[in-house]
Amino acid sequence: MDRKEHSGRPRQATVARSLNTLFFALLAFGCGGSGGDPAQGNPPPPGALQISLVAAGSGFAQPVQVTHAGDGSGRTFVVEQAGTIRTLDNAVAPPFLDIRDRVLSGGERGLLSVAFPPGFAQTRRFYVNYTRTPDGATVVSRFLVPSGSAVADSATETVLLTVPQPFANHNGGQLAFGPDGYLYIGMGDGGSGGDPQNNGQNKETLLGKILRIDVEAGQAPYAVPPGNPFLSDNAARGEIWALGLRNPWRFSFDRVTGDLYIGDVGQNLYEEIDFQPNGSAGGENYGWNVMEGAHCYGAVSCNSTGLVLPVAEYAHGQGDCSVTGGIVYRGAEFPLLQGTYLYGDYCSGRIWGLKRTGAVWETSLLTDTTHQISAFGEDEAGNLFIAAYGTGTVYRVTAE
Repeated sequence: MDRKEHSGRPRQATVARSLNTLFFALLAFGCGGSGGDPAQGNPPPPGALQISLVAAGSGFAQPVQVTHAGDGSGRTFVVEQAGTIRTLDNAVAPPFLDIRDRVLSGGERGLLSVAFPPGFAQTRRFYVNYTRTPDGATVVSRFLVPSGSAVADSATETVLLTVPQPFANHNGGQLAFGPDGYLYIGMGDGGSGGDPQNNGQNKETLLGKILRIDVEAGQAPYAVPPGNPFLSDNAARGEIWALGLRNPWRFSFDRVTGDLYIGDVGQNLYEEIDFQPNGSAGGENYGWNVMEGAHCYGAVSCNSTGLVLPVAEYAHGQGDCSVTGGIVYRGAEFPLLQGTYLYGDYCSGRIWGLKRTGAVWETSLLTDTTHQISAFGEDEAGNLFIAAYGTGTVYRVTAE
């Protein structure tokens, strides 16, 4: 799943790396910001925490998301880029949803995510994000599962939101329901390179943002929550929850704390993890394209007043080039992993763990794989999975 205009280059050979290797030296740059220091200091000692991957399902075609419906069924869903959603335990069964007839897929386009709202077991409605044929515009729509059926009816689509895309890349694509019951939508900056239209900092466009809308209130096509930060700003779109994002390919809410973690794909030098605590009033500006990660973008110095710095970043090198945002582990099986946010790099296959101790964010390399990691996901019990895009295999994360 290429998510950068320069990706597609041959994958560099991975090398053995020690668990105690930090992957960035931080805050040695000429501009400040707010929102907490990026992770620094010493990671856990070698051997304190390691993970391994166990195959949990195979035969998927370019998987880009792993998730669950929260309906007590135990089903885990795998989104395939071309326009289908299947269950983890049966990749060859008829799909839960098939909308290949309306999805423009390839490169960074396709069916990019599914989200099941609280109460799905009763309402039987769910939401998807895809790029449509023929123009590649982003579509957020709702589908229904007929009573008595285990699969969705593709003819029940109700389109809620359409966002034109000026270029083929940086579509974002993540959908997730927050602890407040609202639907959050990740939108990339519209593509090309360097954000030529300045969408990340322009509050009059939905591109380069995380949006928050109310899709379950019964108002067509959706309602804008009254607490959204720019609702009273006549020069801003009311749907905007956060801005200054380049391509928030994957974000997630901690199922225990409600905190929001955002993996934002960088330009040429840095990848970043952004953080928003539960209870935030929204309106965070994560800096793009004034900054790339915690560094001024395209300039020696910049005005970072009001910008929120990432809590973790890493520089390109050793095969790294595109972050895949992850999940905070909240399962019961591996106590040492509890509360650790796992994320990885699509190009190198490396996976890191990030955790806050007091006011300090610490990170360590957990494992080095050969996989193109397109997504992290979890099932109803909190077990973690990764999707290997190229091989079509989904792996369960285990701790050692």
